[in-house]
Amino acid sequence: MEKTVAVIRGDGIGPEIVEQALLVLNRVAELFGHKFRYTDVDMGGCAIDKYGDPLPPEMLNKCLASDSVLLGAVGGPKWNGVPGPLRPEKGLLRLRAGMGVYSNNRPAKIWPQLASASPLKQEIVDKGIDFLIVRELIGGIYFGRHETLTQQGEAVAVDELRYTEGEIRRIGRIGFETARKRGKKLCSVEKSNVLDSSRLWKKVMHELARDYPDVALSDMLVDNCAMQIVKDPSQFDVIVTENMFGDILSDEASMITGSIGMIPSSSLGDGSRGLYEPIHGSAPDIALKDLANPIGTILAAAMMLRFSFDMASEADCIEAAVSAVLDAGFRTGDIYTPGSCRVGCGEMGRLILTNLRKP
Repeated sequence: MEKTVAVIRGDGIGPEIVEQALLVLNRVAELFGHKFRYTDVDMGGCAIDKYGDPLPPEMLNKCLASDSVLLGAVGGPKWNGVPGPLRPEKGLLRLRAGMGVYSNNRPAKIWPQLASASPLKQEIVDKGIDFLIVRELIGGIYFGRHETLTQQGEAVAVDELRYTEGEIRRIGRIGFETARKRGKKLCSVEKSNVLDSSRLWKKVMHELARDYPDVALSDMLVDNCAMQIVKDPSQFDVIVTENMFGDILSDEASMITGSIGMIPSSSLGDGSRGLYEPIHGSAPDIALKDLANPIGTILAAAMMLRFSFDMASEADCIEAAVSAVLDAGFRTGDIYTPGSCRVGCGEMGRLILTNLRKP
């Protein structure tokens, strides 16, 4: 099988971690008889430096012409002074909107080898951490009206939080369908005691529940959910929520698993083309020092194989290789514990590469 992948290396540690993921994909292609063609795409700070635009139209078109997109990370303090509409993160928002990927799926699952790295008490970790956050990705406050006004002699900033019934319904269905394939429990997270948008969210979710009698729906306010994730994460199977709440909760959830460097994510719309990336940032403080953890990006590549290319065995192969390397005690700095063997970004990639085995 032949597939075209748009590759966005991005900024900071992005080029390093993406390089390791591509080496893994190339080896998988050899083992399983596939061919992956890569199209380089500039986005983020590097695109600002080259073109004065975080996502030039021709770069978006390259992504839309691909079978899927693999992204490293974008942004960094170098571009903090850039005007808001031209910040690196605006390129990412425009990419998500342009691709129509409205559903971001982030797993929060602790690898048994890293249980001691979780900041939670051992008795909480022992109960299990294995849930998924389904985040609406191209609506809400990040895509609403943004402006700064002057009223009565002082600056007033306005950020609009807006959702339509249709936007809620389509992400709600993703939540229910995902829960149906897992533990059949769906927690809808909102702030309906304060926000009209959340009251509409809750109403639509309960209407959808009639179509999924086999899925147990519960409601939870976002502040309570933030507390419950650290108090008893084992209670969750699938969480579905709006854009900003999902952004915050998924980062919190990633940290209780031991390291943000281990977590991949997928962003999908109505077709098979998706956007795959680790959930961590560009970490410019460790860029070019061979200190980054490439596992999140490598696992994002595995998600791409599984969900966009229907290559489940190939994805299993990558995940098994990661598990084997962790079993052997190798760790990058972010997941290092006394007694394990500390390695750099390149060596971690090489170890995973050498452990790839066709079933």
